[in-house]
Amino acid sequence: MKRYLPKSLFGRSLLIFVVPVAVMQGLIAWAFFEEHWETVTQRLSEGVAGDVALMTEFFENSGEDRAAFEAMADSAYRNMQLSVDFREGELLPTSRRSSFFRTLDRTLRRSLTASMDNPVWFDTTRYPAYVDIRVQTDTGVLRFIAVRERVFATTGHIFLLWLFGATALLSLVSVIFIRNQVKPIRRLADTAKRFGRGEDDTEFKPAGAREVREAAHAFIDMRQRITRHLDQRTSMLAGVSHDLRTPLTRLKLQLALMPDGQERDDAISDVSEMEHMLEEYLAFARGQVSEETIEADVSALVTEAVEAARRSDPGIALAAEADIRANVRPGVFKRGIANLIANACAYGTTCEVSVRRQKRRLEIIVDDDGPGIPADKREEAFKPFSRLDEARNMNREGVGLGLAIARDVARGHGGEVELSESPLGGLRAVMRLPLA
Repeated sequence: MKRYLPKSLFGRSLLIFVVPVAVMQGLIAWAFFEEHWETVTQRLSEGVAGDVALMTEFFENSGEDRAAFEAMADSAYRNMQLSVDFREGELLPTSRRSSFFRTLDRTLRRSLTASMDNPVWFDTTRYPAYVDIRVQTDTGVLRFIAVRERVFATTGHIFLLWLFGATALLSLVSVIFIRNQVKPIRRLADTAKRFGRGEDDTEFKPAGAREVREAAHAFIDMRQRITRHLDQRTSMLAGVSHDLRTPLTRLKLQLALMPDGQERDDAISDVSEMEHMLEEYLAFARGQVSEETIEADVSALVTEAVEAARRSDPGIALAAEADIRANVRPGVFKRGIANLIANACAYGTTCEVSVRRQKRRLEIIVDDDGPGIPADKREEAFKPFSRLDEARNMNREGVGLGLAIARDVARGHGGEVELSESPLGGLRAVMRLPLA
């Protein structure tokens, strides 16, 4: 049953309202027709059947005295609203048409059969306001035209009309009410998704029921705490990296004054590596702090990142679908792609980059033919400063932040970076982001 039940809160709320109302309507309609309407119809049908039986018996007893029968027929028309006509030599019709409510026909047939022994035929569909009843006699057919209100309880459809009409009106009001209650929850969910992609909705305000407002206020407080944490993290990283530049500059000056030798060259190499590390820290910190999210052409941004990487490695191949747009922070996004490309170029001799749509998401794929990463160590590769085994330590300039920054960039845009085996034999890095 779970497969067929609605998944949205609006659908489930509507189902909670509709099912009890439908059950209640079914029970009320059943009780009305079974206990009241059918009983009233039975009594009315029995009354008309008694009148028809009385007139039939009087006709058969009157014999050739047609004047007495005509007088009785006039009295029946005036007092019982029953029109009687004798058709000499005729037989009952052989065809029969049933009404939409077959219960009416069954009730009338049961009453007529119980009231007389003569063959009977009737039609409840030919005339909207009357019922045609015919009784077979020895000399012909007695035709009775009875007013429908005397035979059936005609207010049943009015009851159903009021029942279903009022229910439809109340259901419409309920749908509008439920939609208005669900709208703040949907707005809260959309705002949370946008915040997860790095977009800040400053126009979001708590609305709806008290519980929804409390959840919205809790989300706003959480968003502020996360934003403060990110600001503190990036500010601290930028501050520490900037402060370390001064002692590094002094070390470089001191090394420049030292006599040539192996120890001096090793020290200069260590200082250069530290400077490279600080540059990566500062670049990462600057990109996360201030850039705004905009709708941009991702293919063009990837192309720019590839062109920049080709300055040091002209052999990078690119295959990108045109005009793929997404909400991104362009500088941060290009830095994440550049890290994936630099990682592929550092560990392999061939690098291929492709951009494509995949349903409602886009994929940026970077393949290389390097040594790859074992499946059991791919998650560890995303940890900051992780260098894994010796097979991937050929990059002497790296500090183990490339994949960590790329995943951080992807998650900041509501996406993810996944690693797998490349068709080229090395590592495949796939960045998936939601489309605009």
